[in-house]
Parts: sequence; structure tokens; C-alpha cells
Amino acid sequence: MSLLDIKNLTMQFGGLTAVNSVSFHVENLDLIAVIGPNGAGKTTLFNAITGIYEPTKGEVFFAGEKINNATPSKITELGMCRTFQNIRLFKELSVIDNIKLSHHSRLDYSLLSGILRTPQFKKTEDEVEHHSYELLKIFNLHEKAFHTSKNLPYGEQRKLEMCRALATRPKLLLLDEPAAGMNPTEKVQLTDLIKNIRDTFKIAIILIEHDMKLVMNAAEKIYVLDHGHLIAQGTPHEVQTNPKVIEAYLGVDGGQHG
Repeated sequence: MSLLDIKNLTMQFGGLTAVNSVSFHVENLDLIAVIGPNGAGKTTLFNAITGIYEPTKGEVFFAGEKINNATPSKITELGMCRTFQNIRLFKELSVIDNIKLSHHSRLDYSLLSGILRTPQFKKTEDEVEHHSYELLKIFNLHEKAFHTSKNLPYGEQRKLEMCRALATRPKLLLLDEPAAGMNPTEKVQLTDLIKNIRDTFKIAIILIEHDMKLVMNAAEKIYVLDHGHLIAQGTPHEVQTNPKVIEAYLGVDGGQHG
């Protein structure tokens, strides 16, 4: 059984078909990229997988459970989490408080325990604080744990959003353009970080990304969308040399677009 199984997924908005009968699967520990030109349907595909949109047609199974009609919060509880193109931090809160809030779906004390501040509440809160700080260490953000999130440089805000997603303890992490706004040095660091996340947390990762150097260096398998259709899939080398991909996305000369 695949971790994620997408079968003939179609997403229509009125007369527009943004995703057209797309099928693919994700196994445990996969590191996959979904690429394609602007308007290819990549983020729409993510939205349909994560419960923001209900697919018009087709089926989505996660960990063996059909999730077509599931809410985003339910899907997160099942073990799938994502980041967004536009950073969605609680910018007035501290860095560590952003992480601590993401633990809420995994907390095991009752509302009454929280109100009465019982020993179980205190124990759980201490565990959340410790786990949050350990996550920040992995992203080299621990020294800024008590800084206000909005004051972080853009690249570090991106890292914080990934860190926050990992706090939900996902089995599958979806990254929507994680390198957006990063400088070349940060992008190189991000490539290593994505691989490290997969290996450290033993999870699968799907990323949408326009930076082809990052995609080719990080992903082990690539799916290519064009106008909502899945036109190619394979290893980085297979995708780079696929004539359909070269024409639709990389450019007829095989050049790389950011």
C-alpha cells in the first residue's frame, strides 16, 4: 500500500480544468518534485490533496484512507502537512511559540487539565517546549527562539514554516516553493536541508519548486505538469532529457528557468 495514492484526480473551476486526470503515488521515504510552468496546476494539485479543495473527480488515498472529503485539519491529524507559497506564520508571536502552536493536534491532555494546570498539563507543555527547541536546532534557529517571527530574515521565515510543519509529526511533508525569495547560498543550504529532513524524520517529501538546480539536486523522482496534464515522470536525468519536458518547461534549448 502506497503512502499517498492519487487516482485520476481532476480539479475544475467552472469551464477551466486546472488539473486533468492526474495519477501518481508516493511511497514512504520518497523525495519527489512536481514541476511545470506557471499555471500548470501544481499548487491546485497540492490544494486538492490537502483538503483545501474537494476534487471534482478522482480519488485521493492517504495511508490507506480515502480523504477526498476530509478537512485540512483531519488530513493533518492523519499525518500530512504542508507549507504555502506565501508565508503564513503568526508573525507577532515568538519563533518558538509558532512551533509550540503546531503541536496542538498531538496534545494528550484535556481542556479541564489545561484550565486546572494539572501535572499532566505541565508535563505535556514541558515536552512540547523541549521538542520545539530541538526542532529549531535542526534548522539553526534555536538562538532566535524568542525573537518575534516577523523580524526574521525572509529565508529564515521560510525555514521556520518548514519547522512548524514538522512539529505536527507528519508522515508526508508537502513544500510549496520553499526556495522562493532565497538567495543562491540559501538555496544550496535548503537542498541539503530537505534531504536531511527526509533522512532524519524518516518521512516522504513532495516539493513544488521553480528552481531547477535545487530540484535536480534534491529530488529522486520528478513529475511534470503542463496545463493540468501529467506529461512526464522519472528520475532527474530522464526528465531533463525528455523532449516533452524540454519543450513545455525547460525551454527548447534545454536551458533552466528559475
